[in-house]
Amino acid sequence: MNPRPHVVVVGAGAFGTALATVVAETGESRVTLLARRDETVLDITTHHRNDVALPGIVLSAALEATTDRDILRHAPIVLFAMPSQAQREAARELAPHLMDGATVIVCAKGMEKASGRLLTDVLEEELPRQNIAVLSGPGFAADIARGLPTAMVIAAQTLEQAADLARALSGPTFRLYPSADRIGVQLGGALKNVLAIACGVVEGAGLGDSARAALISRGLAEMSRFVAAHGGDASTVSGLSGLGDLVLTGTSHQSRNLRFGIALGKQGNAHGWPGELVEGAFAAGVASKVAAELGVDMPITDAVAAIVDGKLDLTTAISALMTRPITREF
Repeated sequence: MNPRPHVVVVGAGAFGTALATVVAETGESRVTLLARRDETVLDITTHHRNDVALPGIVLSAALEATTDRDILRHAPIVLFAMPSQAQREAARELAPHLMDGATVIVCAKGMEKASGRLLTDVLEEELPRQNIAVLSGPGFAADIARGLPTAMVIAAQTLEQAADLARALSGPTFRLYPSADRIGVQLGGALKNVLAIACGVVEGAGLGDSARAALISRGLAEMSRFVAAHGGDASTVSGLSGLGDLVLTGTSHQSRNLRFGIALGKQGNAHGWPGELVEGAFAAGVASKVAAELGVDMPITDAVAAIVDGKLDLTTAISALMTRPITREF
């Protein structure tokens, strides 16, 4: 791998901007943020800020920004930092601009709603000439952009590829751990959003911290079953992309998924929600459907999906979970 590769981050939202600035700050790579709006590029290049996405945060002076997709033609590492449901469309639009053999890294946490497929599978279908990796784990955009210590996971087809990417993208405040389990890393990131909604429901309904702890531990059991059913390593969910991410998003009010769940818990529905993107709301229904097809028991995920879809009220959902047949924990 080029010792100073050109890294392009596609998507100038909060997470994409945060990733771009923290990698640029290392000085190990030339980093360009590919944005849609000229105003965003002007803000970054002139003021080193992206106040629409990350208000009040000063970005690395080394970070470049552009709207020109041709920048991708010479970038061996490309990060796709758009929402999960936009990944396929972005791949189709950008495919003609990507260099052959480039590594495209999925930086979204979810599954494709229309097909129930993993995002790496979606991108491999759309980008057969590129190598597909995935980045996931506990990290809020604002914390990353401010240079607060953050550790995440990067998974590729081989551990050697993942280690190369980890070395290329890591820095003093941003550490990536390599993995070869793309399935486990992706599903841990997707399902933790669903479970974070459930944690919010517990908080909003005033069910107590004991209920939250029980939900997190039983939610991890669901994650591990789901990962194993997809052919991944069930132990992956005990790491950063699973337990670590769930602890973060299931307890911090910076999490949109948690706040969405709190709204559900307080009023039984999400009326009045400001329209912020909630990846877990998409993932819940997809995961519940796929789990049923695979014969995987996921009662918490099923309950969240039913509540989000308005098919089940909160009281009935709690009663159903607490009166399930008594079985062994493992």
